[in-house]
Amino acid sequence: MVVELICVGTELLLGNIVNTNAAYLSEKCALLGLSMYHQSVVGDNAERLKESLETALNRSDVVILSGGLGPTQDDLTKETAAEVMGIPLKEDPHSRERIEEYFKNSQYKVITDNNWKQALVPEGAIVLDNENGTAPGIIMEKNGKSVILLPGPPGELIPMFEGKVYDYLNKLQPEIIYSTMVRICGLGESFVENEIRDLIDNQTNPTIATYAKIGQVDLRVTAKAASEKEAAKLAKPMLKELVKRFGDHIYTMDEHKSLEEVIVHFLKERSLTLTTAESCTGGMIAARITDVPGASEVFKQGLVTYSNRAKRKLLDVKKTTLKEYGAVSEKTAKEMAKNGAFITGSDACVSVTGTAGPTGGTEEKPVGLVYIGCCYNNKTVVKEFHFKGERQKIREQATANALILLRECILADKGQE
Repeated sequence: MVVELICVGTELLLGNIVNTNAAYLSEKCALLGLSMYHQSVVGDNAERLKESLETALNRSDVVILSGGLGPTQDDLTKETAAEVMGIPLKEDPHSRERIEEYFKNSQYKVITDNNWKQALVPEGAIVLDNENGTAPGIIMEKNGKSVILLPGPPGELIPMFEGKVYDYLNKLQPEIIYSTMVRICGLGESFVENEIRDLIDNQTNPTIATYAKIGQVDLRVTAKAASEKEAAKLAKPMLKELVKRFGDHIYTMDEHKSLEEVIVHFLKERSLTLTTAESCTGGMIAARITDVPGASEVFKQGLVTYSNRAKRKLLDVKKTTLKEYGAVSEKTAKEMAKNGAFITGSDACVSVTGTAGPTGGTEEKPVGLVYIGCCYNNKTVVKEFHFKGERQKIREQATANALILLRECILADKGQE
């Protein structure tokens, strides 16, 4: 089964926005076992879009188009695709009703006439409700070909693809795809890949692929078989071997769960409370924790102590410590974590202090030097890191490693196992 991708929008050609949809859809199609040999970007021009779609249909079984489904005059994707497929447009009462409901519940109460073009759908098409916007998605089928139209905003496209399109594409395949994501933290990409080199070199079915992210490495295990049960059975020995090799460094096998979600669940299970004491990360750790629904049950307080004065006043870091060792030091990180837990009455406190740059570094304390502390069960551990990259990347690495250290400290406590 061959799939082709066409992303629509002049703003993509001009570089006004980054085409993240292409990367997302390419990865998802690969996981489904679909072959993708071509993808293209077309501006908001009916003739050029028509030409691209006709070419794609001549060489591919499925064509996915993203963008150009909105209410404005330059949103031409649906009209052009329907013309190429030779299918007339007609108003879909259900889609019209959903558009009315959307505006009723939004800050924009007046529905301009151009919005109703979004309720026009190709006759006989599969209509995909948009739970996050007004433009519905559409699947057209004709002469053994499928054309899938998805809205351009990632916040609309991704939920629609995962909720509806993924299953549709999976059913087109002669084989069922079973895929599991093994998410690893606390180990580098090169180390992880070296540990599974033999598995990669000898893979057939299932296959294994690595994806590196800040602070973690994901391993995608994919198996194909006539049924999901059979495919899952094929993947089981590989998953068992990965657990054997990486143990507690695996924090989840659910690709939809983030490290912070797992940690919040972890804290809830053990009835533990958490405080964060941050300097160079400026509240990024607290933000990731509080992004998780229900975090209020475990998260007590987030302290951003950027200045030395704040460290002294809010975290009781000793003036002599700051003078003798400096704000960026193991000693300061230790006092931040220990005092943060004590002052807020939390079971655990994670602290971060460092130099994120691009200025402020010295030969003794260069940009990228970060100390991360964790106080848990009256024991305080501090780790020294030397991160590389620009300012934002250093802060993101520090945030991820702070969460990893928190998890490690709780896991290491035998009383909590």
